[in-house]
Amino acid sequence: MAWLRVAYSIAKHDAIRRNLYGGGALYSGKMTTTVLQSTSRIRNFHSTVFKSREQTAPVPRPVPLSKLTDNFLDGTSSVYLEELQRAWEADPNSVDESWDNFFRNFVGQASTSPGISGQTIQESMQLLLLVRAYQVNGHMKAKLDPLGLEERKVPDELDLAFYGFTEADLDREFFLGVWKMSGFLSENRPVQTLRSILTRLEQAYCGSIGYEYMHIPDREKCNWLRDRIETLAPTQYNRERREVIFDRLAWSTLFENFLATKWTSAKRFGLEGGESIIPGMKEMFDRASDLGVESIVMGMAHRGRLNVLGNVVRKPLRQIFCEFSGGQPADEAGLYTGTGDVKYHLGTSYDRPTRGGKRIHLSLVANPSHLEAVNPLVVGKTRAKQYYSDDKNRMKNMGVLIHGDGSFAGQGVVYETLHLSALPNYTTGGTIHIVFNNQVAFTTDPKSGRSSQYCTDVAKALNAPIFHVNGDDVEAVVHVCELAAEWRQTFHSDVVVDLVCYRRFGHNEIDEPSFTQPKMYKVIRNHPSALEIYQKKLLESGELTREDIDKIHKKVTSILNDEFFASKDYVPKRRDWLSAYWSGFKSPEQISRIRNTGVKPEILKNVGKAITLLPENFNPHKAVKRIYEQRSQMVETGEEDIDWGFAEALAFATLIVEGNHVRLSGQDVERGTFSHRHAVVHDQTTGERYCPLDHVIMNQNEEMFTVSNSSLSEFGVLGFELGYSMENPNSLVIWEAQFGDFANGAQVIFDNFLSSGESKWLRQTGLVVLLPHGYDGQGPEHSSGRLERFLQMADDHPYTIPEMDPTLRKQIQECNWQIVNVTTPANFFHVLRRQIHREFRKPLIVMSPKNLLRSKVCRSHLSEFDDVQGHPGFDKQGTRFKRLIKDQNNHSGVEVGIRRLVLCSGKVYYELDEQRTKEDAKDVAICRVEQLCPFPYDLVQRELKRYPNAEVVWCQEEPMNMGGYTYVLPRLITSMKAVGRGGYEDLKYVGRAPSAATATGFLKVHHKEQAELVQKAIQREPINYPY
Repeated sequence: MAWLRVAYSIAKHDAIRRNLYGGGALYSGKMTTTVLQSTSRIRNFHSTVFKSREQTAPVPRPVPLSKLTDNFLDGTSSVYLEELQRAWEADPNSVDESWDNFFRNFVGQASTSPGISGQTIQESMQLLLLVRAYQVNGHMKAKLDPLGLEERKVPDELDLAFYGFTEADLDREFFLGVWKMSGFLSENRPVQTLRSILTRLEQAYCGSIGYEYMHIPDREKCNWLRDRIETLAPTQYNRERREVIFDRLAWSTLFENFLATKWTSAKRFGLEGGESIIPGMKEMFDRASDLGVESIVMGMAHRGRLNVLGNVVRKPLRQIFCEFSGGQPADEAGLYTGTGDVKYHLGTSYDRPTRGGKRIHLSLVANPSHLEAVNPLVVGKTRAKQYYSDDKNRMKNMGVLIHGDGSFAGQGVVYETLHLSALPNYTTGGTIHIVFNNQVAFTTDPKSGRSSQYCTDVAKALNAPIFHVNGDDVEAVVHVCELAAEWRQTFHSDVVVDLVCYRRFGHNEIDEPSFTQPKMYKVIRNHPSALEIYQKKLLESGELTREDIDKIHKKVTSILNDEFFASKDYVPKRRDWLSAYWSGFKSPEQISRIRNTGVKPEILKNVGKAITLLPENFNPHKAVKRIYEQRSQMVETGEEDIDWGFAEALAFATLIVEGNHVRLSGQDVERGTFSHRHAVVHDQTTGERYCPLDHVIMNQNEEMFTVSNSSLSEFGVLGFELGYSMENPNSLVIWEAQFGDFANGAQVIFDNFLSSGESKWLRQTGLVVLLPHGYDGQGPEHSSGRLERFLQMADDHPYTIPEMDPTLRKQIQECNWQIVNVTTPANFFHVLRRQIHREFRKPLIVMSPKNLLRSKVCRSHLSEFDDVQGHPGFDKQGTRFKRLIKDQNNHSGVEVGIRRLVLCSGKVYYELDEQRTKEDAKDVAICRVEQLCPFPYDLVQRELKRYPNAEVVWCQEEPMNMGGYTYVLPRLITSMKAVGRGGYEDLKYVGRAPSAATATGFLKVHHKEQAELVQKAIQREPINYPY
């Protein structure tokens, strides 16, 4: 009772009011607050000392905390309250305003309400605490586990005796007060018996639903929920609604039964034990549609996916059954078919009718077995839909994520995705999360799988309400699913439904769960299904007859059988897997012609002026002002060559002028990690922000160009941008890593989506990934973008030279992605524009520079950006990205006097060129392979023919087991053999020796290694084999 004595000491009442009003929302009165340690389970209690207004009558002195050793109902604390009350009765202005309000509510009402005159102030306050205890901890007593196995201690605060009440008090009437609150403490029901109050509290908070919302520090939101939870009577559905719910539950259950009967030994990761999720989702979508939602993007792992595909998204059942029977897609003559994926990873889309007579578009995003990896993609795709549909209020497009209990608590990408929910350039107006809570993760019990009480506790960090619900109570599931849709459309923030159910079989249908959960599965074997439970309830209530139920069962079974027989003649097509087909864009087998990427000089000058102009009276940092002045000179006079940052800005601006959406995000991208971009300029006096690229064209949409610093996340943010890029091809979407070394924090996205998504799911993306890369002495964690890993995942064949028509894109269309290590600003400009100026989309991985960003030698003349014939960038076909840059010494078609041909990629070229000049080694040719993947066989062969007597060397600054060497080696040998230049022993390597770490951490060692490899590449003596 010590906490109660503290709680009701001097001026404690207002802290209670503050918590009652909104789960911790601050009270508006003037006060200073000191947090006291409390042994109570009731959280957020504070000791408050008021700065009282001027007083016209004396107020009793506060009792020191050290003397509060009495029982709450007698002694110093009660004496203090009585003295305070007498002072108030003598003159209400003599006490603080909060006490004035308190006495007006309780004493004033009690004196005029018959039957409650015996209610003491202490009882009133205890009653308030009782109500709040149910609001805060009622979920601890809720009947959530359908198996009845969970053992939870009911908090003492939910016991009447804890507050001094006895059974004799149950039929006494009590005045609860008139507060600025909803529910039990609202104006319309202040007087009730203790029994009725307790009964309704139990019904509202301790039934099949456990509500957690009192952690939300917002009175309006808490009151909104209380209005819907603390209703006068529990929610009841009419007969018509119950029949619809039963029909949907029957479809969910009988679908799984049908699959189990027809394919007894197949893995399907069925819904058995949680079938009520299907009627819950359908009712959620119906309610969301009524509230304005037109499109829903969904993501989920494999558990229950087939049921969701068939019953919610409406993928043809015959197609699902055909896939179970092992049906292979027909050979679609000449079409790219990829590798495909297992049936429970595939996505689809459908326009589904709703109960309200509307239609809603549903799309389920394809997902690998990495359970939560799809989360950020769903959120990113939803955000893109909102942009393209001009859904500024975020009411028409919504994301829904279905999680597992183990993965929701255990996988970091869950929090990374949740953390994006309120960020301005990532928010989608709220995502609905449904946790499919099996109460076991594969074979791991919750006590071994998480430290928190609930698997959903991570969502409290976002102040999201959490609705725990017993999966066996289908009406309760429907209720919270509808409530979740209403919350999302009202408050535009995340909400969680925790569907507590069970897994009737093991992790999959052929797994034996009793090895690890014998007690649980002994109960499950004899436990009725949700359909059987609901069926019994409807029969007992008389709302459905046996004939009604049999009719529904017969209808569902008949349709399933008809679809099964139709599946035997069904010929699947690979492209049925596409959730959306980009009209007019070509797949790998459809030939696409190369387009030039040069821009008319007048357009370059106009956009160049627009993006270097800052508003009048704007006060940028002096260094930034100088950068913008230099850029203005670059484009106006052409006397100073274009640097990297300005080349990038010109690429963005010219694409915007052409009507394309450009989005760039990542850590520190607004300024640039290396302070080279300055896409957003800050006024040094006012702090005002200005983005010149937002003002390229008249009346430009504020999101047409988006540059945004992201949260400190790789996995989540890269996944978001990938999802964003997949919605519409007419956009340049870029993610930049702070350093390329950090990209491996998102390795799952690279491995399971970006590199293989088109092959598995036929989904194209033009996402660009910028990975700062280069050896400049910054140590093993700031040197390498791990080029070798991306090259290892490339699927171009190392021993087969493809058709290399200079006007067609066949080679690059057939490859899974492009990997470049660009060395000039102009080439960077063209490779970015190439992403849009083509009839297909491929991911682009860029090893972007660091110390070249401000290098005087790494510049390009403005004429290399335009489309004027005769200018430096214009070749036989026009101005475009150069996959290989030949030696810059104007060599002829054949140079027999060149003794060594050095092939390299990236910034090491400039160091090699400097060393060559230093040694006057004019008999050494240096060529830059700008595009490593797909490998430029045709251009490499051209250079091999140009230098017939040259020793062939591959030079890189990375260790031998890293960088481009292992990828380039077999392809370069294939090229050499094709032109009669020898084989493996004729290709020499210059670079660092194999290493476990990417680079040395000692600057002197770095300089020594760098100097040695550069000198070796240029040395007069032949290079020993292999290096």
